[in-house]
Amino acid sequence: MIAVVDYKMGNIHSLLNALAYLGCAAKVTRDPEKLLAADKIILPGVGAFDAAMRNLNEFALVDVLNEAALKQRKPILGICIGMQIMAETGEENGRTVGLGWFAGAVRPIAPLMPGTRVPHVGFNDVSFVPNCCGPFAVFKEPTDFYFV
Repeated sequence: MIAVVDYKMGNIHSLLNALAYLGCAAKVTRDPEKLLAADKIILPGVGAFDAAMRNLNEFALVDVLNEAALKQRKPILGICIGMQIMAETGEENGRTVGLGWFAGAVRPIAPLMPGTRVPHVGFNDVSFVPNCCGPFAVFKEPTDFYFV
């Protein structure tokens, strides 16, 4: 069973739809016993680093997640902010201590040129290396991709 952590972050319904499409059994929970009993855990995410950590602390999930990740060595997938909070710190809305599962800080991306929006969100034409193989071989050039 996959446990999807309910800490008021992320588009959980979209994630559950994707898991159902893949045939994966999943439950949304913030119950420590269910999280520790799960085979795998997903930390979904849409939101800010500081809010995510505040919610994990509010629901007393930090120690539970540390137990699952560091002691039980349970596979944990972080999506978007769910992955970012695995770092030591985040700098969104001020410096915030993360879970500290890996070294480093999550920092804003600085634009390479003044006036450039970062992150880039929107459609762009993408060209491929001649004789491209793998999943991109089916695309004709140029192909529009949506970036977030």
